[in-house]
Amino acid sequence: MLTISAADVDRALTFPGLVDTLREAFRKGAVQPVRHHHAIERPDGADATLLLMPAWGDFNAAGTSRDGHIGVKIVTVAPDNNAVGKPAVMGLYLLLDGVTGEPQALIDGQRLTQWRTACASALAATWLAREDAGRLLVIGAGALAPFLARAHAAVRPIHTIRVWNRTHANAVKVATQLRAEGLAAEASSDLDAELAQADIVSCATISPTPLVKGALLKPGAHVDLVGGFTPQLRESDDDTIVRARVYVDTRAGATKEAGDIVQPLASGLLKPEAIVADLAELARGEKKGRESAGEITLFKSVGAALEDLAAGIAVYEALKQHRL
Repeated sequence: MLTISAADVDRALTFPGLVDTLREAFRKGAVQPVRHHHAIERPDGADATLLLMPAWGDFNAAGTSRDGHIGVKIVTVAPDNNAVGKPAVMGLYLLLDGVTGEPQALIDGQRLTQWRTACASALAATWLAREDAGRLLVIGAGALAPFLARAHAAVRPIHTIRVWNRTHANAVKVATQLRAEGLAAEASSDLDAELAQADIVSCATISPTPLVKGALLKPGAHVDLVGGFTPQLRESDDDTIVRARVYVDTRAGATKEAGDIVQPLASGLLKPEAIVADLAELARGEKKGRESAGEITLFKSVGAALEDLAAGIAVYEALKQHRL
């Protein structure tokens, strides 16, 4: 069994390559039960969350038929970890042989999640963002923020990146990192002004109150919501839902777990049939993405186990075949 570090994952993947891998994975499909979601209550009030995400399918990184793989990601989310200088999200990914069940790889789950989440957003943007989208706003400055910027820049001609975070110093850190990589990034302290100018808004926070104000979005904007993973968390307001054509990564996951979808459904603001498509329907050409230059589109991601499986296979095969 291979033990694969975060640095190994970085060497194994590219953003355009993983976007294409996920496109093929959603087209082909896999068995992915809705993830197990467990609240871990602590006497000190520092509650955490345990997520278990299994999936299995008969495909390799190229999407061709083989004996297949089984995979499961084990993730913990501890929001108070920032106070002790640790990431809020921790995880491991276990990849198994699809026939024998033999363990094949134990992969750094945090890095795998960062790659596949960002590339799923970029994949959605290939159908939903304007082809000339050049100005990106990243809301949030956690570990995922630079990955979202890199992924969107891999599929659209991004020439301006703004990073906003409640703690401005953290936005400065992310923007500085991106500039060192050659991306034109700056931190901003004026969220409303940036929302009004952005072609793509990519939001990755655990905010319980909306940060994306739909009334400020310009025609043609694309909204990418990544952070809210429980019904209580919400990154966009009602105006955003009303103005946008809504898409999700998976209907089963988003309508059960994502506050940006669950809450508007519960209030009647969003009808189930108004969710235009999920990534599988887009990948198979069953539903359309953006239909006009002026419409506002919204993609809500809660994470799909199929994404982890496809990314995990890609990493494993790259290392196994000594392509690095």
